[in-house]
Amino acid sequence: MPAPDVAALLIEMERSEPDYAEHARSAIEWLTGGEPLETITELNVCEFLWYTLPTKVGGDRPAVARALGRLLRRGGLERYAALCVAPVTSQILRAYARSGEDAGLAAYQAALDATGVLPPDVPELRWSSIMGPEELGAHGACSAALELAIVSGELDPGSSPDRERLTRHWLTAPRTELGGDNWLHRVQGERLNRWVLGRGTAWRDLAQPFEVRLHAPIPVPRGDHLQALRWLLRAGRRPGGIPLTPQGGLAPVVLDESRWSDAELAAVREAALEMGTLREEDAPRRLVTTPDGGRLLGAPDLLWETATATLLVATAGEHDFRVSAREVALMLLAEGRPADRESVTAVIGCEEWRHPEIEASLTELTRRLDALGLRREGALTSEGRSAALAALRGHALRPRRYVSMT
Repeated sequence: MPAPDVAALLIEMERSEPDYAEHARSAIEWLTGGEPLETITELNVCEFLWYTLPTKVGGDRPAVARALGRLLRRGGLERYAALCVAPVTSQILRAYARSGEDAGLAAYQAALDATGVLPPDVPELRWSSIMGPEELGAHGACSAALELAIVSGELDPGSSPDRERLTRHWLTAPRTELGGDNWLHRVQGERLNRWVLGRGTAWRDLAQPFEVRLHAPIPVPRGDHLQALRWLLRAGRRPGGIPLTPQGGLAPVVLDESRWSDAELAAVREAALEMGTLREEDAPRRLVTTPDGGRLLGAPDLLWETATATLLVATAGEHDFRVSAREVALMLLAEGRPADRESVTAVIGCEEWRHPEIEASLTELTRRLDALGLRREGALTSEGRSAALAALRGHALRPRRYVSMT
């Protein structure tokens, strides 16, 4: 049976309920954007009622919500109509009106989470706060799948594991409407493309070849890598952990039994602390391996992924500009090219007063590469190239936060 025409429904309202018609017309335009009525989902309705209406639509908002409910009921969308007059909607609108936008947004987010139709983050994909068209399509498709499962009784909206399982399936299963592709590949392709195109001509020229190289996951190299890191994590699991001197350095007994220098282990120690795999304790002063560190020791692939990601993690208070400099350096190094300040500056095109920041960023990158044993004689090892590509891919596919290079 074809869905009712919105224009026809509005004409009926103008005849029988003229006091509601104008409010209903405004609301449905916001809600559907001119698309057919059958395209809306529970997530669309909730986002309109609990976010768009109180933050972007003026006038008598409760009246607009009631008018939309009457229109949706005329169209046979009883569940959505009920949301328009539900107590939760009234409570959220009051929170905005009485306590301000922050309180309203908090109430909106809590109510949206409770519906069960909001796709959760999954290991393969953390959703962006600002989405491109492909990610919006994937998010909407996953939400519609969750809604259908809840309505059919197959999914408890409060079951986080089941919601995650269904979302992962919906993201990774081949879709006929995508020509056999899946939503995860579409979102990743979109993020990679934006990463390549988003920062000027020189960046684009350097990054373009990496769009293909980074599309598939980077295989973990075979062999014995991250040796110093794994040695330190194993030492931190011993009774008493890794003893430290009163000044905070590694105790001589630790240095005597290792085959790495004090400086090398200090760099590895800092990397492990950044990864959350080691923590420092007092009385006595020592380093101990965290539960996450112990878990990663037993999962070499995950340890590699976590360690390589630190190559592009911002330090406390570090501006994204410095991270971008390290991205450029990793691309240059992965191609076997020099990654000095002049080469990086040629890609970023920054003012001269920022050159010291680039120097500091490159020094930090060198420290991290050396700490993980990924560099030899000034060049990346084969494992280092794999690590550089893995770090670049993870950074390019991260949830998008668009910032200026300056």
